Amino acid sequence: MFAALTLVLAAPCDAAPHPAGTVVPRARTPVSAPGEERPFGAVCRTVVDGSRVTADCRNPYPEPDRVGLHVECERWWDLDADGARVEAGPAQHVRLTGRCWKEVRSAWVSHRR
Repeated sequence: MFAALTLVLAAPCDAAPHPAGTVVPRARTPVSAPGEERPFGAVCRTVVDGSRVTADCRNPYPEPDRVGLHVECERWWDLDADGARVEAGPAQHVRLTGRCWKEVRSAWVSHRR
């Protein structure tokens, strides 16, 4: 056990810290070829809290994304809701909310260019 632990701790590691003031190059984002689709779509996190739904969306891409929240309610008499679409521009954060009278069966966010 001691020998195995010694070997693990003595193994070289590539994650050495850089001296202060040095510039670390970043990987370049590949340019899309003509006719090739570019990455698209805001990243959304949906939270259901009782009868309320909140979706926080952040768009990391240069093209706007029109997001819409859809809420499906558990009870047959409770109306399902499709929220209005909101434009999430480049590097923009939007919050969408919805609710049911009682329990929420499911909730999701749709994306449109």
